[in-house]
Amino acid sequence: MQKSLCLLALITVTACASDSHDDAATDPATAAPTPSGCIAGGGGFLQARLRGALEADLAWSNEAMLCEGGARPDGKGLRVTLAGPLPASGAGDAAPRQLRFIFGIDYKDQAAGTAQALPTNVTLILEGEGHMFATRGNDRCAVETLERVPLPADGGRFERVHVRGYCTEPAAELAGDARVLMPTFEFTGRVAVGEAP
Repeated sequence: MQKSLCLLALITVTACASDSHDDAATDPATAAPTPSGCIAGGGGFLQARLRGALEADLAWSNEAMLCEGGARPDGKGLRVTLAGPLPASGAGDAAPRQLRFIFGIDYKDQAAGTAQALPTNVTLILEGEGHMFATRGNDRCAVETLERVPLPADGGRFERVHVRGYCTEPAAELAGDARVLMPTFEFTGRVAVGEAP
């Protein structure tokens, strides 16, 4: 009898914990806070036009986006990740979805000072939906402006990076036939300091 009561108590506690977790995941008011903000001192942003399978004119502000980045593992470029909301495109759409960009910027054409026409690979991920688009190469997009400035407030561990570029061909869905073209993009984000190219 005592074993049965213990088992019943354990099942009840587990069920309550499970219900509590599910409610927190679906109720924004009780969900665990999500980190937000790109640069602690402000100034981060992203502006981008998306055409094709995703139609949007993005204008993310510093507080509405996340950013991170640093040198590529091979040391031959910069990888910058930005995430923020993809606005609903119509009245029947659900709440805004989370969109993540990964920019792989090659240093090989960089001269002293401001960079010009750096080959760039772009990946777009609709988080939680299994949709990923990639240019699959760095000959479809380019960065025409790349500026890096130290962020002293972060103890010299990070830099503010400002990027402006364009794509001449679309990113293709990895598991389908859909395409997304990003004719222009511009952003300011934060990256970890690495060795200068």
